[in-house]
Amino acid sequence: MTPAFDTSPVRPLPAFADDAQRKIRPTYWLTAYVVMRVWSFRVFISARCRRIVHATWAFALGASLGCTPSTPSTGSAVSRGAWIRVWSDEFDGAAGARIDSTKWRYDTADGCGAAICGWGNDEKEYYTDLPENIALSGQGQLLIVARRAPAGLTCHYGPCRYTSAKITTRGKMDIHPGRVEARIKLPAGQGLWPAFWMLGRRCPATPWPECGELDIMENRGSEPATTSSALHGPGYSGNTPFAHAHSLERGTFSDDFHTFTVEWDSLAVRFFVDDTVRYRVTRSEVEQFGKSVLDQSFFLVLNLAVGGTLDGDPKSDAIFPAAMLVDYVRVYRPARP
Repeated sequence: MTPAFDTSPVRPLPAFADDAQRKIRPTYWLTAYVVMRVWSFRVFISARCRRIVHATWAFALGASLGCTPSTPSTGSAVSRGAWIRVWSDEFDGAAGARIDSTKWRYDTADGCGAAICGWGNDEKEYYTDLPENIALSGQGQLLIVARRAPAGLTCHYGPCRYTSAKITTRGKMDIHPGRVEARIKLPAGQGLWPAFWMLGRRCPATPWPECGELDIMENRGSEPATTSSALHGPGYSGNTPFAHAHSLERGTFSDDFHTFTVEWDSLAVRFFVDDTVRYRVTRSEVEQFGKSVLDQSFFLVLNLAVGGTLDGDPKSDAIFPAAMLVDYVRVYRPARP
C-alpha cells in the first residue's frame, strides 16, 4: 500500500466462509491407530527395520501435531532456526471476539480525520471496528470483511459505498530489524486491495514517504494468482522502482492460505512467498535513488481496502461480502547476538 496512513464445541464460521477457510483439526484417533499397529508389527521385524518403523511412528505423530493450532504467548521466545520468535498473534478466541487491544489498534473512518481522505489512494471503504467487518472467526483466524455500506454513512466522496477494517501495531509494538511473517487467505474480486505491510515507526510524525514503508504483500483483486512486494522511501515512492510481482504456477491466493514474509536489516531486505525468496533489494541499490529506510523499526498494518488507485473501484458489488482471513502474524529477532 502507499497510503501514509479436547471437547469443547467449535462455533462455525460465518455463512460466507467456505469449507476451505476452516482449519484442519487434529485426527488423534487416526494417529493412535497408526501407533498401535506399528508397535504391534515391530516385534516381528529386525532391529534394523525397527529404526524404520520408529521413523514412521515419529512422522505420523508429527503430522498429527502439525495440524494442532499452536498458541505461543506474546512474551515467549520460540526458536525457528536462525530466528527467535518474540511476538505473535494466533487469533485464538471465541467467534465474534474483538482483536487483542494489547497488540493492535483500529484505524477507522475514511482517512479525512488524518488529513488524507481516501487514505491517500482515493479508496472507497470506510473502516470500522464493528464485528461485521473485523472479528475472530472462532477457528483460530482473524476475519477482515469488506461489505456494502449501510445507508446513512458519509464518506469524503458522498454516501459511503463500502465498509471494511484496518488494524495496526502503532503505539503497541515497534518491530526491530528481523523477520515478520503472516499466513493469509485472500479474497478475490476486481476492486479489492488486501495488504500486509509496515510503516516506519516515526510515521505519521515524519511524513510519508520519508518515514519508510515495506509492503510485504499486496494484491489486486482482479489478479487473484498474483501478489506483489515493494519498498518505499524518499526518492523511491509511489511508482517505486523497488517493486516485484509473484504469480502462482497453479491456483490462486484465494484458494488456500499462503505465507508472506519479510526479513530485513540495515544492508538489505528480502521478501518471501511460502518460504521462498521472491525479491531482494540491497542498501546500495536503494541509495542510488535516496536515503535508505531499512535501518529502523516499523509497525505492522493489516487491511482490506476497496477501490482506489491499485485496482480501480469495483465494477460489480456481487463480490461482497469479501473476506480476508489471517491465520497468524509472527515476529522474530535474529538468534545471533
